[in-house]
Amino acid sequence: MIKAGIIGSTGYVGQSLVWFLRQHKDVEINFLCSHNNTNIAFSQVYPNYAEYIHIDCIDIQSAIDRFSKIDVLFIALPHGKAFDLATKALESGIKVVDLGADFRLKSDSSYKLWYGLEHQSPNLLSRVAYGLPETNKKAIIEADLVANPGCYPTASILALAPLLSHSLIQKSSIIIDAKSGVSGAGRTADVSTLFCECNESIKAYGIASHRHTPEIEQELSRVADEELIVSFTPHLIPMNRGILATCYATLTKAVDQDELNKIYKEFYIECPFIRIISTPPETRWVKGTNLCDIAVRIDKRTNRIIVVSAIDNLVKGAAGQAVQNMNIMFGFKETEALDLLAMFP
Repeated sequence: MIKAGIIGSTGYVGQSLVWFLRQHKDVEINFLCSHNNTNIAFSQVYPNYAEYIHIDCIDIQSAIDRFSKIDVLFIALPHGKAFDLATKALESGIKVVDLGADFRLKSDSSYKLWYGLEHQSPNLLSRVAYGLPETNKKAIIEADLVANPGCYPTASILALAPLLSHSLIQKSSIIIDAKSGVSGAGRTADVSTLFCECNESIKAYGIASHRHTPEIEQELSRVADEELIVSFTPHLIPMNRGILATCYATLTKAVDQDELNKIYKEFYIECPFIRIISTPPETRWVKGTNLCDIAVRIDKRTNRIIVVSAIDNLVKGAAGQAVQNMNIMFGFKETEALDLLAMFP
């Protein structure tokens, strides 16, 4: 049994972590930290946990004071907030899973360019494992600091990695069109995510400038063993949760549908949360799960390949993947606490 602490526990991602860790047979939650809800019972913030979670939220300093009592720290905070916390936790011999963006990019100059902040812990970047288990499991096993991927990068990289690993597409031709539910914006009040502002509408945002772009490029370049750039455009959809990424690229050689399906299934043969399916993925079939559904098609008329992937942005795109990474780091069964199917309707 290991003990876990969560900083940022009352955001959407933080409470999702609580949901999964509560049912993990090898984990005990030691503390829940929340800046906005200090000294308030977690079950008062989220009444669905009434009679199940008997923990009051604590402040940051109180959380730091408890580092000696935990084995793993989850940091679910906005970018720029994890540097000092990760450093202190690692100095205390604690494994860290950061669900923010502070350690995802390998270059501190790239971080400054895209996030507008000086990286405060560049000395830690060499020891970070990028936490996408399907492409980087060996590094995660050996790591004490894991950068949990962003939700859009998770859906996009998983869709495209098999094609790049087999050199099946022109690397300069990649276009990613992705759509996310409103929970991806977090729980903080913002005019753009008010019901009347986003309901009955769809919009593109972060056009040619979204901060997940360098993360996608970094990890796809690693798979391809060659630097590449992509066109990535995210969209906001008026639903609570889910991401659908439709990815396009030009084929470099002739390939048929059966061969493509075989390539994808073999690439992910040891990946329990990847489903290669024949029907186009839908977010409702992965809602509340750590699954990623992928379907691939050939457009012979344009010599393009189209890959569609679907994930739950709060689970495989955040908290579920963080728990998956923790399982790998501690040698637990990879699917522990995550073996769930979507509830329908």
